[in-house]
Formats: sequence, C-alpha cells, structure tokens
Amino acid sequence: MSLFTEDELRSAKNSHRDYFQKSASTIILEERNLPISQAFDIFLSHSYLDKDVIFGLNAELEKMGYTVYVDWIADDQLDRRKVTKETADTIRKRMKNSKCLFFATSANSQISKWMPWECGYFDGLKDKVAILPVAKTSQSTYNGQEYLGLYPYVDKIKPQNGTNEILWINESTNTYTSFEKWLNGEKPYLHNS
Repeated sequence: MSLFTEDELRSAKNSHRDYFQKSASTIILEERNLPISQAFDIFLSHSYLDKDVIFGLNAELEKMGYTVYVDWIADDQLDRRKVTKETADTIRKRMKNSKCLFFATSANSQISKWMPWECGYFDGLKDKVAILPVAKTSQSTYNGQEYLGLYPYVDKIKPQNGTNEILWINESTNTYTSFEKWLNGEKPYLHNS
C-alpha cells in the first residue's frame, strides 16, 4: 500500500491524457454550478494553495470511479478567502450530499481556516472522515498529529491481477478495510500477517 505523493499528483495530467485534453478552465466551466442536490462520493477538503496537486488528486479519484466535490471546480462562484454565511451554507449543503470527507493533508493544510471547520462539521454530521495524506516522497504509512490522529487515513494499492488502484481506509499498518466497505459502515479491522 502507498500514499499519494505530490509529484505523482502533479504529473497526473500526463497519465490522464483524455481527462486533461481540455484545459483546466474548460473542465471547471463544464462542472461548475452543479445542482445543489448533486450527490458525491467524496467531499475533498483541501487548501486552495495546493490547487495543482488537488486537480491531479481529483482526476485520480475520478479515474477510480468516484464522484468528487472540489469547491472551486463545482462552485466557482464561492470565494473561500471571505467567510460568509452564504459560502458556509453552500459548503454545508455539499457536505450533506457527500458520503464521506477526505481531508487532504499537506504543508498548506496547516494554515487553512476552512479545513478544520469542514472536518469537524462533517465528523458530527456523518462520522465518515478520513485523512488523505499527500506525501512529499513515496511512503506507505501515515501518523496523524493532534486531532488528525483521531481519524483513519487513506492509501491505495494496485492489486496483482488488476489494472486500477483501489482505496483502503487504515487505522494502522495491519488494521484496515476497503473504502467501499468503510462507506457501508464496516470499521477497519486487524489483519494477521
């Protein structure tokens, strides 16, 4: 199993040529202003300063077959630099229509004013929060600090007989479950090696 890396996500444009045949602005124009009732598998909480990495992460998750909410793609009218009741209301509605929240950690996530609020709100709303570490270098485990250590973390694996990577939800290196089972209520469990 391995974590997503910054370099991997930045180069996602090369590995997803058909997705990126269009410019980023064209994709945003096509996907923005989705109906507020639109359902998503994943609400992707992130720092806007990581936009290039998040664009690649969004593409990777969509390639795996998941619907992903990224605010500046789906709701480009929002200005996350300004905290308003309207912005918070839109974000809350999008969270209510999402099955889970992935908290994409990075150096920039530590300075985000929105991410802790999104994490706390979603945890109270649905209790389906997982940390998605975006590592600087290739590694296979994550150790959360402070309140982030309370949540399981996301990694991926490419099955020996498969072509697409799949997501796993982990509490530790030997306590995990598949993303789909986690979404359906199964907690990570101990696997004997």
